[in-house]
Amino acid sequence: MEPAVEKEAEQEEQQLPQVRKDDAPAAAAEEDEADSEETERRNRDLKAGLHPLRRKLVLWYTRRTPGARSQAYEDNIKKIIDFSTVESFWVCYCHLARPSSLPSPTDLHLFKDGIRPLWEDPANQNGGKWIIRFKKAVSGRFWEDLVLVLVGDQLDFSDDVCGVVLSVRFNEDILSVWNRNASDHQAVMTLRDSIKRHLKLPHSYLMEYKPHDASRRDNSSYRNTWLRG
Repeated sequence: MEPAVEKEAEQEEQQLPQVRKDDAPAAAAEEDEADSEETERRNRDLKAGLHPLRRKLVLWYTRRTPGARSQAYEDNIKKIIDFSTVESFWVCYCHLARPSSLPSPTDLHLFKDGIRPLWEDPANQNGGKWIIRFKKAVSGRFWEDLVLVLVGDQLDFSDDVCGVVLSVRFNEDILSVWNRNASDHQAVMTLRDSIKRHLKLPHSYLMEYKPHDASRRDNSSYRNTWLRG
């Protein structure tokens, strides 16, 4: 697939799903309620002498059979643990298996609380993901860096970020960063640059973007990406 030129990217952007205007008030109310709950949670953690994260995060695990249908895939997603403080994160991470020890195909998903790692989740359905492919010998280091970036809320347009995924495959490992709005071209491209900067990604590594709407159409997470950078 040849790199997309700016004009092609703009055409793709126009074809991407838009958020319905009549859904906006309900979505805004849900976000306000979630923000209020997060503020209360952080205040409780501070009173307990802990170091609260900006958002509570949930770790999920998937061990699936290649070619499984979407419903079977959803049934295979298992919640491992959630954490909301620096202290609880390190307790979790120190016991987490490293990518090199995981069988193929396996996925680890680290997502904000309230967002399931599914294309159809309301927070994800209008979004997409940046994809980076790694040789298995180096994927563990980049996965750890990406997890720390998400936990530390360091990415630009961080409110637009839903979560990160490690996909362990036979010949390679794939990291992806999911965001809420695939039609916001500026946010998508700024997120790409932020990922490159925080991971200190070598210039030889190519990043690909794919909207979840396209993944639903071709039932594929990583094929037929529409933008490279």
